[in-house]
Amino acid sequence: MRDFSNRHVPLKSPGAKKLLAHINKTFGTLAFCRRWLERDDGGSYAVNGFSGKQTNYMSSMKQLCDAGLVNAYPPLVD
Repeated sequence: MRDFSNRHVPLKSPGAKKLLAHINKTFGTLAFCRRWLERDDGGSYAVNGFSGKQTNYMSSMKQLCDAGLVNAYPPLVD
């Protein structure tokens, strides 16, 4: 889930910047899971069409989590 309390954190990696922009555009303030990033529509057909699929994003996601821009939560268990 995106954390909006950190206003500006410099990101060196262009992949992390691209992933953060995709998360902001597609999910905004909604919680999301990594599985949705791997779908052909990247999480939202209405926003991305079929061109939103993210590939090789795990290192970028780790950078965003380490910077405090994205919070990681474990999966919910029923």
